[in-house]
Amino acid sequence: MNQTRALGEVEFIVSPNKIHHLYMGDWKELYPQAKIYASPGLKQRRKDLEFFSVLGDVADQGWAEEIDQHVFAGSWAMQEVLFFHKETRTLILADLIENFDKDWFSGWKRRVANLIGIVEPDGRAPLDYRMSFLGRKSMARASVERIRAWRPKNIIIAHGACYKGDGKKELE
Repeated sequence: MNQTRALGEVEFIVSPNKIHHLYMGDWKELYPQAKIYASPGLKQRRKDLEFFSVLGDVADQGWAEEIDQHVFAGSWAMQEVLFFHKETRTLILADLIENFDKDWFSGWKRRVANLIGIVEPDGRAPLDYRMSFLGRKSMARASVERIRAWRPKNIIIAHGACYKGDGKKELE
């Protein structure tokens, strides 16, 4: 909490996808002046929250000068909003890539995590997420091309080790 306050005033609270939303209400209580934004599909799920807007492919004017955004297309299960910090060329993801530490899981879960490829150093989208693109890969390819055009240097992800320095290589 103190680390967040040290960064400055919280103006926006965003959900990058309909899975990452559990503490939005708590953050709103801490920062009542902040505007909260829903990812596609979340507004219907979280009727207890009053959203300022639903995120799309166009960045809100409050952060558009610094951060670009894109809704990754093609999944029938989930639309994730990706963010790109222009100055540092940093791509920010939630679940599109997972890169867990090799010791994060134990027993049979470790074997499954290795099998589906969500363990460092070569993390990727979880298998269930990848399967949700079947029959819609052309839409996903268009999103990949948009991300490539950003030429990310760094990649911050929600689950596991982030990539610093050669984000383009890691995306490939």
